[in-house]
Amino acid sequence: MHVPDGFIDAPVSVAAGVFAAGAVAVSLRGARRELDERTAPLAGLVAAFIFAVQMLNFPVAAGTSGHLMGGALAAILVGPYTAVLCLSVVLLLQGIFFADGGLTALGVNITVMGVVTVVVAYAVFRLLTGLLPRTRRSATASAFVAALVSVPASAAAFTLLYWIGGTTDIPIGKVFTAMVGVHVLIGIGEAIITALTVGAVLAVRPDLVHGVQGSLAAPLKLRIDGELVDAPAATRDPEPAPARRSTRGFWITGLVSAFLLAGVVSFYASANPDGLERVAADQGIDEKVEEHGAADSPLADYGVGDIENARLSGGLAGVIGVSATVVVGTGVFWVIRRRREEPGDAPRDRDHENA
Repeated sequence: MHVPDGFIDAPVSVAAGVFAAGAVAVSLRGARRELDERTAPLAGLVAAFIFAVQMLNFPVAAGTSGHLMGGALAAILVGPYTAVLCLSVVLLLQGIFFADGGLTALGVNITVMGVVTVVVAYAVFRLLTGLLPRTRRSATASAFVAALVSVPASAAAFTLLYWIGGTTDIPIGKVFTAMVGVHVLIGIGEAIITALTVGAVLAVRPDLVHGVQGSLAAPLKLRIDGELVDAPAATRDPEPAPARRSTRGFWITGLVSAFLLAGVVSFYASANPDGLERVAADQGIDEKVEEHGAADSPLADYGVGDIENARLSGGLAGVIGVSATVVVGTGVFWVIRRRREEPGDAPRDRDHENA
């Protein structure tokens, strides 16, 4: 659902840009609490993986396709604040280098795809994991529902912005029905991808899933008179803190997977227009669409200029995009983690405060 230039008028685009900038600023501060020496490079990997999977459009209806937005996946894996930054990095690189998503609409795209999906998905995920049994299966099911809900929520957010500042006079009810309807179908694909990915990570490294940290271990039970009750705290043996495992193997596996998805599998993605493009064409939203400011980029439309072989051109563009995203994302998150260690951010000594 990359919104191009010309769909939303200038005042609303500017307002969305201000809101997005504020959300990024808040997220920069919040991510300092979520990131450490292990999760900073993993956040860059998550951004690169989302970039790669967004190249894999899947068919959802006759002549319509969809792709992962990634808000739910990022929020569950690395936390909501870091997730907003992951999506912002992806959308920024896509807009500047690949002419995907308008440059003046960057604030709209970050708001709709990077903030709304993250907030809605993480809220739903935390609600469900708090109500359901604390198991990996329940966490995976919660990820499925959270992702499913986040996509039509994003479509509804776009409809709201279009109602306020759309550049064409289309009945808003028709836009809402068309947008939410097709994005419910896209949400099913998003939910499947998110659940499979979260489930796979939970199976091998549950300690790296931010959304379930400290919530999967069930309390010790005792059977008394045929009934299971929580064991008194005094009878429980203290568990030693688990040794931190290296994330190098996980990081390499994830990066190789992203390269394969973007460089090879993307060639077989659906060529049909995505949900927003289809609705825009059917409803006339695209009457005033503007040429992308980066249309002359050598990587525009996910291809490398001057390379005639479509498979090679698209695959190389995907590899370049994943490489750029992991480098920029990891760099950003590493700086944020380093800021966390600065003296000004360290907890102050209470005795010193009382002196």
